[in-house]
Amino acid sequence: MRAQDSATAAGTIAVTIGTKTSPTPGTGAPQHTVKAPASRGSLLAALGVVAFSLTFPSTAWGLESFGPWSLVALRSTLAAVIAGGFLLAVRAPVPARHHWGGLAVVAGGVVVGFPLLTTLALQTSTTSHAAVVVGLLPLTTAVLGSLRTGERPSRTFWAAALAGAAVVIGFTVQQSGGALAPGDLYLFGALLVCAAGYTEGGRLARVMPGWQVVGWALILCLPLAVAGSAVALPLEPVHLTAHGILGLVWVAAGSTFFGLYVWYKGMAEIGVPLASQLQLAQPLLTLAWSFLLLGEEVSAAAPLAAVAVLVCIAATQRTGRRDRAAQRAAGESAPVRS
Repeated sequence: MRAQDSATAAGTIAVTIGTKTSPTPGTGAPQHTVKAPASRGSLLAALGVVAFSLTFPSTAWGLESFGPWSLVALRSTLAAVIAGGFLLAVRAPVPARHHWGGLAVVAGGVVVGFPLLTTLALQTSTTSHAAVVVGLLPLTTAVLGSLRTGERPSRTFWAAALAGAAVVIGFTVQQSGGALAPGDLYLFGALLVCAAGYTEGGRLARVMPGWQVVGWALILCLPLAVAGSAVALPLEPVHLTAHGILGLVWVAAGSTFFGLYVWYKGMAEIGVPLASQLQLAQPLLTLAWSFLLLGEEVSAAAPLAAVAVLVCIAATQRTGRRDRAAQRAAGESAPVRS
């Protein structure tokens, strides 16, 4: 019997994990399976990492013109205006009620919490030191993502991720003389709230476009951002410079809007744990930007730690891809009665 006939015989179909199916017109039944290319998801997530790597140097520039509270409030306000313009232009539908809780987690973690805590930390910490401490973010995100989404990476994946985290912890202790500095406490708090925001945003990006996840989270924070700007600007000194304005524009348009858009889209395609480990490259990139843009002196331990963490990326990506391939193979071998 041909596929075009109106009757179908009882049989089995294979379900492929991590793929999308197109329904047959008028029936809703799966017509064919389309696999989302893993290379595209990795590329999108990598673009997000590059955008994020410029956040600390741009924040340092922004602090030349604005106080920490003013910078964070203006950053969120400007990013929300950009996102609102895009949402209006395409007439994006308002998210369903059950999605607003997740959007609130994204807003609290990556729109408010992480920018505020890292900005406060950079008042007493160099961008190179902060960058390597935030190298713990991939492991934190992978753990929360595994718990939240149900993905189960292999032991080899976790071993490589833990090795990268161990390098970061060792660097932090060595740089601080065995004691945590006030800036480190801000940074560790930023890790937790940002990992929660990344995980929830990656989950939501599976059911709505990634830029809309970012956009609605920013809109949710807009009233708070406007109020914060109105309160902070009169209380903190403002000295406008070219660096300060460029820094503000990048953290708003580059890091917050564009960076989060491609990041969440990449996470939706390749999974939260696998995408999170690409961010192990962020400390190395930030160290390079700090040297080139800020002229910071980078200690010998900082690039060594960053390179060691970078080696762990290769291990996590290779293992993660193998894990996903095994999951797809297992799904294809499990028949489902049509």
